[in-house]
Amino acid sequence: MAETIFSKIIRKEIPAKIAFENEHVLAFHDINPQAPVHVLIIPKIVIPTVSELSGKEHAALLGEMIDAANTIAKEQGIDEKGFRLVMNCKADGGQDVYHLHMHLLGGRKMTWPPG
Repeated sequence: MAETIFSKIIRKEIPAKIAFENEHVLAFHDINPQAPVHVLIIPKIVIPTVSELSGKEHAALLGEMIDAANTIAKEQGIDEKGFRLVMNCKADGGQDVYHLHMHLLGGRKMTWPPG
């Protein structure tokens, strides 16, 4: 498994502005935000892409990621007006870092289609 910048953030080898952390999930503010609120939510275990998820094996972890998103949205004051959650998968899906991650975007009106 290739080392990613996210693995280094999990180990606190690279600083990040942490928004949420528990035993299984870490969330931090994106260094290149695409919205007033842009937080990346990652599992602390390496799962390279959405394609490698198994509902039976990873359901609880995905639930924790969603719970983290809801907690952060409330803390950031975007829970009432709304926000977007995005998971990109592989090159054509826009994935740059091959460590599963969810983008929490909010603080402005989102447009569709996204890209």
